[in-house]
Amino acid sequence: MTARIAVLASGGGSNLQAILDHFSALGSARSGSVVLVASNKPDAMALHRARRAGIPTCPIDPADTEALLTLLERHSIDLIVLAGYLKLVPPAVTERYRGRVINVHPAPLPAFGGAGMYGTRVHAAVLAQKATMTGVTVHFVDDRYDHGAVIAHWPVPIHHDDSVESLAARVLRVEHLVYPRVVDMVAATLVAGLPSS
Repeated sequence: MTARIAVLASGGGSNLQAILDHFSALGSARSGSVVLVASNKPDAMALHRARRAGIPTCPIDPADTEALLTLLERHSIDLIVLAGYLKLVPPAVTERYRGRVINVHPAPLPAFGGAGMYGTRVHAAVLAQKATMTGVTVHFVDDRYDHGAVIAHWPVPIHHDDSVESLAARVLRVEHLVYPRVVDMVAATLVAGLPSS
């Protein structure tokens, strides 16, 4: 038995691809299966990646909470994974799926999180602080941006000659390693608690 996963994405979907590749490599040992990919942008590359993998896709209106809940219920979703999803998940969804919505953030939290802290803005803020270390943070999602309990953090060193672009690229490579493994781990804990069919 595997947990049924919905991935919400707004952009290119490289973390979605990393999850799909990791699950494919695990084969029958994986704890989750991506059964739905949804996006607030109907032309998001993440949707194209999902279609190529034979996964159902759906555009969503972030303001339509009931439609999102209905979609998740229709697909019997156990776990919601945010992969570059740039909208706040509605409180009714985070409440219904408490402890079953996770996100990856490209810097330490809470220091470099919150509304508007995504993409190059995060890495620019890290460099402006003259930090020597950043990292990938995976956390549970609640009703505030980048606020839920941290599940895992993996440090990434900052080089003296780093630019926003070089740092972003290095952090993303670590996201692609860490996030799929954490997704599988969280899925495994859910499967352990699901009733057998």
